[in-house]
Amino acid sequence: MISAVAEMYGIHPQTLRLYEREGLLKPSRTEGNTRLYTDEDLQRLEFILNLARDLGVNISGIAIILQMRERMEEMQRQIQDFVKYIQEEVLSRAAAASDPSRGAIVPVRRAVVAAVQNVRKK
Repeated sequence: MISAVAEMYGIHPQTLRLYEREGLLKPSRTEGNTRLYTDEDLQRLEFILNLARDLGVNISGIAIILQMRERMEEMQRQIQDFVKYIQEEVLSRAAAASDPSRGAIVPVRRAVVAAVQNVRKK
């Protein structure tokens, strides 16, 4: 709840409301409209407070930093997905290269060599 979080971090509840109004925090709400903060919300709040208190960043700067952080995390996820795809593709192609009939556009038929005896009638 907002009062417990405000007390825990030594800030005024209005500060939390301001952060929510500015879109920096998005706590969930109960049916009675009471704010509920998750562990993720609290980690985000700690990051915000670190920027504000320790580094002197204003609310607009905090918003920009949070947006950039989210974009970087998304790009990191995309890069990880891409690397995974490339690894799977390399393994797949390596397996196909070890068996020429696999992965060929036209099926490769192995030549059957039959020994033919040349029988001459005398």
